[in-house]
Amino acid sequence: MRGDGVHVLVVGAGIAGLASARTLHEWGATVEVIDRQPAPPLGGTGIFLPGNSVRALGLLGIGSEVARRAIGIDRQQTLDHRGRTLFEIETDSLWHGVAPCLALHRADLHRVLLTGLGDISVRWAASPEAVTFDDAGVTVTVDGTPSRYDLVLGADGVHSTVRHLTFGPGAVQKVGQWARRFVVKHDVEPATWSVRLGRGSAFLTIPIGEDQVYCYVDGPLNDHRSLRDLLAGYADPVPSLLDALDAHNDTAAAMQTGDIEEVIVGSWVRDTVLLIGDAAHATSPNMAQGAGLAIEDAAVLAETLDSATDLGAALTMFERRRRPRTDWVREQTHRRDRARELPPALRNALLRWFGARIQRANNRQLREQP
Repeated sequence: MRGDGVHVLVVGAGIAGLASARTLHEWGATVEVIDRQPAPPLGGTGIFLPGNSVRALGLLGIGSEVARRAIGIDRQQTLDHRGRTLFEIETDSLWHGVAPCLALHRADLHRVLLTGLGDISVRWAASPEAVTFDDAGVTVTVDGTPSRYDLVLGADGVHSTVRHLTFGPGAVQKVGQWARRFVVKHDVEPATWSVRLGRGSAFLTIPIGEDQVYCYVDGPLNDHRSLRDLLAGYADPVPSLLDALDAHNDTAAAMQTGDIEEVIVGSWVRDTVLLIGDAAHATSPNMAQGAGLAIEDAAVLAETLDSATDLGAALTMFERRRRPRTDWVREQTHRRDRARELPPALRNALLRWFGARIQRANNRQLREQP
């Protein structure tokens, strides 16, 4: 089936929405994109792209452009809060035959995706107000104006308006962690993803180029202690990274904070409305798979639409193909969180002995094509 004459609305101009808009346009559809934000994001933090994410970017035809803006990550290491190595693994070994691992500023990835839209424009500061169904298709009301579409993609994130209007509330669940994210100028070990584990907290550093490092910190939900208090006892480079954050002219603006949440919904499809990306299957970020799964969604959607005889069948096929993979990733995140919650002495011993094996097992299915 080709998309000629198919009118599509993509709600959400994040990674899932922009990647899907590109593939739907190449499929032949007429594509509109709207987003609730007032303008494209210029700030933000960093992003780590494991091998399956980079492979999916290649399937979309933008892998080389992203790679030009990114740096390669050759090694992942896990340490205790004092900086003692628990285990490490070479990414070439972990993702051999798939693709390299990359890291970059999230805004740079967004720019590549926006540029890849070609002549598709994004309507900013626009969000659905109503979604209704009849035999002729789906009608979406935006800014008081109803318009009919053959296909609507809800790519609008964890707190998806499309999901709420189409499937109702109740899909978002708290994982039990409070996160802080920021980017600072600092020298850290090059080409190395490093996480330090404390009691009930973790501190992740990823270099993203030009002496910039992306930092991710999490701790217990409702524990809003200052970073200094939460990370008391952590060895360098953590104190010096916090110094760099404090030196920022506007620390509050430099740091993103919020609950870690996941999305569990009974179905991603109603009629010809489809949820993709975080709107369908958000998980804890401890597998770094949010962007990768969203990009895979876009690639698989295009392939599924090509092979199906009608839209309804294509969307059903898409969910049947994707859900086992996204459910499996969610289960891995739960296992990793449970391991982190062990008493530190037991957790550290477990990771010293079995960490590399666990890491390989966590990612084994993701080595397969999406």
